[in-house]
Amino acid sequence: MQSAFCFVRSFIFMLVMIIATLIWAPICFLFAPLPYNQRYWATARWNVFIIWAAKIICGIRYQTRGFENFPDGPVILLCKHQSAWETIFLLMATPRPLVFVFKKEITYIPFFGWAISLMKMIPIDRKKAKDAFAQVVSVGRERLRDGQWVIMFPEGTRIAVGKKGNYKGGGTRLAVETNTPVIPIALNSGECWPKNSFIKRPGTVTVSVGKPIAPDNMNANELMSKVEDWIESEMRVISPQVYS
Repeated sequence: MQSAFCFVRSFIFMLVMIIATLIWAPICFLFAPLPYNQRYWATARWNVFIIWAAKIICGIRYQTRGFENFPDGPVILLCKHQSAWETIFLLMATPRPLVFVFKKEITYIPFFGWAISLMKMIPIDRKKAKDAFAQVVSVGRERLRDGQWVIMFPEGTRIAVGKKGNYKGGGTRLAVETNTPVIPIALNSGECWPKNSFIKRPGTVTVSVGKPIAPDNMNANELMSKVEDWIESEMRVISPQVYS
């Protein structure tokens, strides 16, 4: 009975998200002439609505820890990745506009991809790894200088609840190249919005933000080791029942 109820709620939520995207994406083009921060804020109202709809329809609430650790200056966010939920939530929740690094094919998705193309993101061709990283450094340096924050998922893809992916050093390489602090973020969104699952489950997502880690006197691997240690340790604080 409960699983059937979750299915119905998930189905309604999916319909609402599709309709909201079809309506909002064309409207986003009207924001194109606005200054970038205003355009970003207006476009992110879709994210605010989707997170609200997930709470009302599916019972997915959230709580935050450590948001006071966000600095008033350039930073690179390195985040645990369990779900699509955090890609929606973080874009609306951080004090500064975020720059996501993602595969360029996402921009080809009708409506959603067209809207995100209006944002100052960094779409890359994963088949050309060397050129892709050079692009991340070049564009990332420019975005950081303009006051935006770069966000990357060091495990590279969504990881199942209770699992740990292979932490890759792209984000910390960018931090070392640009001498920019990194902030680790741990979250347990996959417990409510699982990877590759249509069913959304009620519950509370915890988003925990660590303190900035400066790249001083560290190489990319050493910096990533600190990030990985903090995130994986914090995951055991957020979801002790999963890691026990």
